Amino acid sequence: MLQLLAFTLLVLLFPLLSQAQALRPVTGKVVDSKAVGLPGVTVVVPGTTVGASTGSDGTFQLQVPANATTLSFSFIGYATQKVSITDKSSVQVTMQDDAQALSDVVVVGYGTARKQDVTGAVAVLGEKEFNRGTFTSPDQLIQGRTSGVQVTNSSGQPGGAASIKIRGNSAVTGTGQPLYVVDGVPLDGRSARPGLVASTDVGAGADSNPLNFLNPDDVESVTVLKDASATAIYGSRAAYGVVLITTKKGKTGAPVLAVGASGGFSTLLRRPKYLDASQYRQALTYYGVANGDKGGDTDALKALLRTGRVQNYNAAMSGGNETGRYRLSLGYLDQNGIVRKTGFQKFSANLATNLQFLESKKLGLDVNIATSQFREQLAPITTDAGSRSSLIGQALQWNPTQNLRNTDGSLFIQAGDVINPLAAQELYNDNSRVTTILASAAPYYKFTDWLQYRALVSVNYNTGERRTSVDQRLINYPGIEGQGYASISHNELLTQQIAHTLNFNKQLTSNFNLNALLGYEYTKFANSGSNVNAYGNRDSGGFGSFGLDYTNYIQYSGTGNRGISSFVDPSSALQSVFGRAILNYKDRYVFTGTLRRDESTKFGPNNRVGYFPSFAAAWDLSQEAFFPAERLSQLKFRAGYGRTGNQEFPAGSAQYRYTLDNNGAQSPLNDRNDDLKWQSDAQYNAGFDIGAFDNRLTFSADYFYKTTTDLLFPTTPGEPRPANAAIRWENLDGKIVNKGVELSLTTAIVRNEKVDVGFNANATFIRNEVSDLVGAAIPTGAINGQGLSGALGESIRNGYPINAFFLPQYNGLTDQGLSNIGAIVYAGSPNPRTLLGMGLNARYAKFSVVANMTGVFGQMIYNNTLNAIGAVGGIGAGKNIALSTFESPIKESTGNPTAASTRYLEKGNYLKLSNLTFSYSLGDVAGFAKGARIYATGQNLFVITKYTGFDPEINTIKQGANQVPSVGIDYLAYPSARTFTFGVNFSL
Repeated sequence: MLQLLAFTLLVLLFPLLSQAQALRPVTGKVVDSKAVGLPGVTVVVPGTTVGASTGSDGTFQLQVPANATTLSFSFIGYATQKVSITDKSSVQVTMQDDAQALSDVVVVGYGTARKQDVTGAVAVLGEKEFNRGTFTSPDQLIQGRTSGVQVTNSSGQPGGAASIKIRGNSAVTGTGQPLYVVDGVPLDGRSARPGLVASTDVGAGADSNPLNFLNPDDVESVTVLKDASATAIYGSRAAYGVVLITTKKGKTGAPVLAVGASGGFSTLLRRPKYLDASQYRQALTYYGVANGDKGGDTDALKALLRTGRVQNYNAAMSGGNETGRYRLSLGYLDQNGIVRKTGFQKFSANLATNLQFLESKKLGLDVNIATSQFREQLAPITTDAGSRSSLIGQALQWNPTQNLRNTDGSLFIQAGDVINPLAAQELYNDNSRVTTILASAAPYYKFTDWLQYRALVSVNYNTGERRTSVDQRLINYPGIEGQGYASISHNELLTQQIAHTLNFNKQLTSNFNLNALLGYEYTKFANSGSNVNAYGNRDSGGFGSFGLDYTNYIQYSGTGNRGISSFVDPSSALQSVFGRAILNYKDRYVFTGTLRRDESTKFGPNNRVGYFPSFAAAWDLSQEAFFPAERLSQLKFRAGYGRTGNQEFPAGSAQYRYTLDNNGAQSPLNDRNDDLKWQSDAQYNAGFDIGAFDNRLTFSADYFYKTTTDLLFPTTPGEPRPANAAIRWENLDGKIVNKGVELSLTTAIVRNEKVDVGFNANATFIRNEVSDLVGAAIPTGAINGQGLSGALGESIRNGYPINAFFLPQYNGLTDQGLSNIGAIVYAGSPNPRTLLGMGLNARYAKFSVVANMTGVFGQMIYNNTLNAIGAVGGIGAGKNIALSTFESPIKESTGNPTAASTRYLEKGNYLKLSNLTFSYSLGDVAGFAKGARIYATGQNLFVITKYTGFDPEINTIKQGANQVPSVGIDYLAYPSARTFTFGVNFSL
């Protein structure tokens, strides 16, 4: 019996004894980039359960199978490494941190890819490449920094919107803005700040920037997906490109507190030339205008402006260990506008955590919460004011011999269309508040090293309130005198998303690597709002004067003078299934294919589903045996094709929609269209990348050809007209072609421990044309001002660029001083033909300098300001005029009618020094502040241009006819500022 028991135990223990006999010892040490031992690093033999963790000094020892050839080293915050142990009993491994790993990995749609596996036109910018300065939103970080991307600040108002166009303009309706994705969450693209609901004489102001909720200091990198082979994974919303924003995450180690503080000031960049008091008196005599001299000497524009102060503070605490990292940041920005009573104030907080669970660390959870509240103080600076103009126009046309105040200090106000700009500023209050929460949770599970499931649940909630009031003492606006006006508006935006992805990334054989993705996504959008507005009761003294803003006692208004409105957009949903496969053969040949199926409730029941495929390939010659590696470090060719879509139009536009009046009667908004479908964009791309001198010089070139068809457009129904229709959204027959070449150069001229000098440049050459458009040309390009009501200056028609200028030809002045106006002609394009960006970075020891310039060439600008405000007819009406009008070689008649013509069309070429930074590295200070750095930055330092307006960097967003946005029309926007800031950064 004992013998049988012994035999049984021997049989059971034999495999274990055999395994023990098949093991061999391996020891080693794991260190970081500074050769400091890393504790807690996971060391495993791939494909087995054999493993260990490094000790406090980074050392490890373990028994591995005798036939083991590789060890895998992983640690949160560092790139996983595999090290050969063939014929080795000891190894030392240096881990690469996130920043180093980032240079080898590119963020693409719904995941990452190795840089050598990228086949599309993708630009990646990190902190070192960002523009320097004080910014309210992260889109300004990349202006001029990458080819094919034009970033235009639409308004000098702090927090004002910026326009981004990737590879040209193809937006017939909508904004033409790219899709923004923050940490995997696609944004709605709208701001919750309510629009202006005031007197029609005041007009509508510029929009707020939808990215204002993000703190630029929290941004780690920005990736721009430019061609359709890269963007097709986002399908129906990727027609205008995709911008991926990745925020900063915590790093493993002891807690670190990073602190940044800066302060500075802003002044007016430049101003157009209008008559001063002395010149105005000369003009009165020259034109024979009597009673125009009021005896004063006033610079009305200067009276509205100030030196704007700015202060910006950021603090971020981060740290963690192998199983959990965190980063918590707080930010505060307070930026005064250069126009008095304007400014932007933002409070922001961002929390990012990366957690791992289970002993195997296969289960993880990433949580990101970005929350902010920004407040804007706004001025009555609008893009479509009537004959009374808006604040800047009122200042330019103010009689410079007329004082703004009476001798007793009170505001000088007189009836009529001429408005005292100082009164318009002081008697107008407009304040908004927008609160945003962007929260996401992404649990994931790693089945193996090469197969991972990830879910993403996110909520983007925005709520905005706006309070506007006009003092009853401002008598120049109808309905305001003796009454006053008050408005309170509220908007709410909600986007909910859930996504599931399965990632496969495996070396199938020694030659083949497959990176594959399958995913499902569901997104729901909701938008609603309300407004209450009122005029005071004239019979009871209007709103009165109680020392409070009218919006604080709006119930005091007359019952019959109140208006209440509310709206809710039809909710819309987008359901998607998508996939991608990247096949790499010998690191030489890479093939990428993607396919997305989108189903959107925005479209008619017959066309709710769209398919968006893409294909791309790359050949890396630098991996070939015949490649002359001693001369070039890289030579890679890329080519691809893809199709994307656009659904940027109002929700519910494919169905019957109505409004209700005060009596409950229905009024139609739009007709139903069961066949309405996606606007489609197809794009070809071919390019190459070159690296030389160990990649100290890199050069990329791309050619693209993009065709937009099935143009979404609101038309007026024909006969017989449906009884319940106002407009009908349709897909127009026609196409818009954008084609061009992108070039990008980066150099490291000198790179050593003491000196570092580098230069980068990018250029884009674009051509744009409309063709095959069936039916009449589409008029657009609204021109505003007294005597210009209903004037349009642009058109979308075959054979010309989109939004081409079509204007009456100005042939000079007749002998009688009247404009000689000819027939309407094609006068130029508002779309630039050349984009340019240049950058210089240099360091000597602890001192460094960074400079960036941007340039735009080949665009025309319609100077609506000069047309509406600077024309000679103003002096006969007691208003100022432009100096160029007074200096005309032929004496112009003061009765010359104001008319839109090529007279006011100017070349918009410019080259601007966007930012210049000098910094000095102090190192460790006082024994606790580490890596201290002080700096001075200038933004918008100067601009070289022949344009006579405030700034040639304009893109005043306003609707022309048929809901088509105008392009390249400069109408009295908030002036651009030159900003200087001084700051310090350090960590504890």
